[in-house]
Amino acid sequence: MICRLWRGWTAPEGADAYERIVRGEVIPGIEAHRVPGFRAIDLMRRELGAETEFQTLMWFDSLASIRTFMDEDYAVSHVPAAARAVLRRWDERAAHFEVIERREQLS
Repeated sequence: MICRLWRGWTAPEGADAYERIVRGEVIPGIEAHRVPGFRAIDLMRRELGAETEFQTLMWFDSLASIRTFMDEDYAVSHVPAAARAVLRRWDERAAHFEVIERREQLS
């Protein structure tokens, strides 16, 4: 399994707008592609005082699945215009990690 990590930062007053864009447009758009090997996406938010950091973790079966989603230069970030309008800065390239162990907590 591969985890694709990406981060972007907004001014505090733009954070809610960015979250709405990601939850209302970006994530549904990704899901609509029905990419084989795409498993899940996590959206996280962290208040840092002068700015708000967002992080996405996308879970794929393999790098081949990510290439299907992003093309051959799979690390390039795709940041829609609406998101660019509220982001201060963002990772130009996503990081990809091989997941070597992931454990679910059993009750």
